[in-house]
Amino acid sequence: MSAVWILCLRNLRHFMRDRVRLLITILTPFAFIYVLSSLFRQQLQGNPIQHIIAGVTIATVFQTSLNIAATTIEDISSGFMKEILVSPINRFQVAFGQILAGAIVATLQGFMIFFIGMFTGLGFEKPHTIVLVFLSMFLVGLVYSALGLLMATLVRDAQTYQIVEQAVVLPLVYLSGAYVPVSLFPALLQKLSIINPMTYTTMFFRAIVLENNGTDAEMVKNGLAFYVNGSVFKPWMSGLVVVGCGILFLFLATVTFQQADFTHEHKRRKNTK
Repeated sequence: MSAVWILCLRNLRHFMRDRVRLLITILTPFAFIYVLSSLFRQQLQGNPIQHIIAGVTIATVFQTSLNIAATTIEDISSGFMKEILVSPINRFQVAFGQILAGAIVATLQGFMIFFIGMFTGLGFEKPHTIVLVFLSMFLVGLVYSALGLLMATLVRDAQTYQIVEQAVVLPLVYLSGAYVPVSLFPALLQKLSIINPMTYTTMFFRAIVLENNGTDAEMVKNGLAFYVNGSVFKPWMSGLVVVGCGILFLFLATVTFQQADFTHEHKRRKNTK
């Protein structure tokens, strides 16, 4: 496990040193919070600030998890990954170290947004809610860091990864209800949101933040649940979907990482010089 923590801490230091990116990724969500809270004040029941902060926070955790995978691309391009893999460290440990780093960074960034959001009216009735919020962000960070590692392992090119990442992030986030409630979508987009894993992630996290209060109809309107053939798909069911996606992404990421040939890109770069 020492190798896992060394790789994890390396990625954490790399992220913290990029202060410009850190500042921008903290400030940008509050622009969304300000605009969205003004637009949807009439459509959302209860405290719209809590509702919006929950959506923006989990969207930030998701995007940060995928962004951290870019460090894997850099390691491949620089040849660092090749040097690590010829050491006695198991490939599974390397993959888990990358995923754990992404999850921790995404959780810290999401928690910073949450902490600042407490000064804008965010609050909880139950004292243990903040612990559940922290744990759920870490879970989401693990799930989508695994997805990011899978994408990075398959792509292995920084420019291509940026294109692929945007192609994944934009539809998944905007169809999840993180920014705009799913109940306001056209019928076609509502159907598409059902097959979006981020939809269940958003509902699961938002239910924790809002402490899962209200009737089934209120939960549906607030984006915590939705109807399926007359039955309500409740937040705890969304949590099971998130865990299932996590298991799938972790399995695919670790298997793909263990089978990948990381020497090809490095050799190609040397031959072009």
